Amino acid sequence: MRERGPSAWAVCAVVAAALLWSSSYAVTKQVLEDVGPLSIGAVRFTLAALILGVMVRLHRHRPDRPDARQRRQLYLGGFLGITVYFVLENVGVDLSTASDASLIVATYPLMTMLLELVVFHTRMPLLRVAGVLLATVGAFLVVRNGAEVGGSARWAGDILLLFGGVAWAGYNVLTKRASSGQNAVSVTYYQTLAGAAGFLLASVLEAGDWRMPGVTASSLLVYLAVACSVGGFLLYNYGLRRMASSVAVNILNLVPVFGVIGAVVINGESIRLAQAAGGAIIIIGVVMGMIERGQGAGANQNPAAGQSPGTATARAEPAAEAVPTTTGAAVPAPQGSIDGAR
Repeated sequence: MRERGPSAWAVCAVVAAALLWSSSYAVTKQVLEDVGPLSIGAVRFTLAALILGVMVRLHRHRPDRPDARQRRQLYLGGFLGITVYFVLENVGVDLSTASDASLIVATYPLMTMLLELVVFHTRMPLLRVAGVLLATVGAFLVVRNGAEVGGSARWAGDILLLFGGVAWAGYNVLTKRASSGQNAVSVTYYQTLAGAAGFLLASVLEAGDWRMPGVTASSLLVYLAVACSVGGFLLYNYGLRRMASSVAVNILNLVPVFGVIGAVVINGESIRLAQAAGGAIIIIGVVMGMIERGQGAGANQNPAAGQSPGTATARAEPAAEAVPTTTGAAVPAPQGSIDGAR
């Protein structure tokens, strides 16, 4: 019997999640005018942890509490995928631009595939290798453009964003190992709790600059926590349960497209030809890297690799589904936000 495709509601849910996660870059860039990058992460993920904690308590079919070993892995994954990743991301966006961040994030799924190849000795088909190389070329063009246009600061920001991709890939691998027997909300809660704790400690470094943010900045912080860290995750979870993971991952490739549009509309950034070309090459490379996934059953594929780090909460979702994955997105994806700024 021919398998039915995903429903329109499921597709719309994943597209909406991609839109929310992509907006976090431009929104974070706005908040950075009033709040430091470490303090943004502390506020955003503390709020997200409180919301997720309530959701866990109210869940009618709560899984058993993770054992000590699982909790250590979940906490380590949360620290790596939320604290480390978002520190690199927020500081990177502060030094660079939201549009650069949106385009560089398109390489994160491929970074996760490479790490899986090293850790799990996963077979990587030739087409996927070509996609990795092509996306790398695109990232080089974006970073080079940043150095030419914005100088050393923008170049350094782009490099930090690339290192953020390495942290996000590590988060995905850890989440795959630690999510057995847990649902998505539970996994995301424990990871967000650890990530928030890490950010609270790190934010002390900005204590001298602390001040009450204005109404606009406060509203945007709430948006990052509720919409990007919690709402995006729930939407992605809804859609993922109703479609093959390979389909969801391909939809999430819209994140860099939405991100650049947001950077132009919200931040008034301009896009140069070299930057646009680099972004197009990255997206083509990502698509090539996913093609062979789409040829399989899909349901057993890992959605994490394609997830945007736009929200750490969202990223943990795929792994919690106990699907052998790659995502961010990864895994969180990696809710990665931007703080995602994802």
